[in-house]
Amino acid sequence: MKLIIQIPCLNEEETLPQTLVDLPRSIPGIDKVEILVIDDGSTDRTVEVARRFGVHHIVENGTNRGLARSFSRGIEEALRQGADIIVNTDGDNQYCGADIAKLVAPIVARQADVVIGDRQTRKIAHFSPFKKLLQRLGSTAVSTLAGTRVPDAVSGFRAISREAALKTNIVSPFSYTIETVLQAGRKNMKIVSVPVGTNAKTRESRLFTNIPNFVTRQLKTLLQMYVMYSPLRAFCTLGLVLAAVGIAPILRFMWFYFSGDGTGHLQSLVLGGVLCVMAFIAFTAGLLADVVSRNRQLLELTLEKVRRLELAQGESVPASTEEPDTTVIEPASLRAQG
Repeated sequence: MKLIIQIPCLNEEETLPQTLVDLPRSIPGIDKVEILVIDDGSTDRTVEVARRFGVHHIVENGTNRGLARSFSRGIEEALRQGADIIVNTDGDNQYCGADIAKLVAPIVARQADVVIGDRQTRKIAHFSPFKKLLQRLGSTAVSTLAGTRVPDAVSGFRAISREAALKTNIVSPFSYTIETVLQAGRKNMKIVSVPVGTNAKTRESRLFTNIPNFVTRQLKTLLQMYVMYSPLRAFCTLGLVLAAVGIAPILRFMWFYFSGDGTGHLQSLVLGGVLCVMAFIAFTAGLLADVVSRNRQLLELTLEKVRRLELAQGESVPASTEEPDTTVIEPASLRAQG
């Protein structure tokens, strides 16, 4: 069984060495461990450091593509390199490398498809009480929508089986964490969480500039993913709310009308009528969105089959998912340059 540990990086020359040193080279149940670095347009010596420390595979994005696309590109390359299990960790040495054994154990035992490392944020000293509260609320919301329990939904320390990776399609440009959990839940994959340790903070996050910005973007992603995977429920809920609010002023008008005083309350009838029309439009939009969602599911099945065929033939991932300015450096090239 082959494990590939992928590390998305952006200007990590200072922290990448310790991250690489901490990674395990042998794990029970794993025959081979390899390391993949995805360099997302770094302007420092990140790639040079990765080469010097003997990283097996390096993917270079010519320009900065963002964390979600780098994660997706890493999954594709790991599949192409024959990974049976893929572990994602960060280049800032946030997570304890030794806990990778905990992440892969449920997959090795065939008890899980996706394993997410629970940082136990309530115990992290540099997390403010407000940040801990947001983390709990966010994870609860994601767990509810995904139909599973994930204590730390935004943790980037996670393992995924080959089968689960083949079925994963990242469309969010911001972050992959929420989307992968929702996808796994909607596709009936088995998700398990295991407690993991964290190291001392080495730098500020580059994914967001402040907490309000992070919360706003994550809420946007969560809403988009929910509507994408449950459009009928989302639009019907909206339609029911509009209908309920619209019926109230109509009932108010009818009360005054049958009481003999309806002439001065025509605006209630107009407002209620407008809201009910909006509710009907929401219901209709939900039906159309559900049809589109069914077509998307068929496209995902097609993409999965194409991936399987091309990987079975020893070819690269579909051209439609390739970045035009991405360079893949193979292990042989690394040895030659070393």
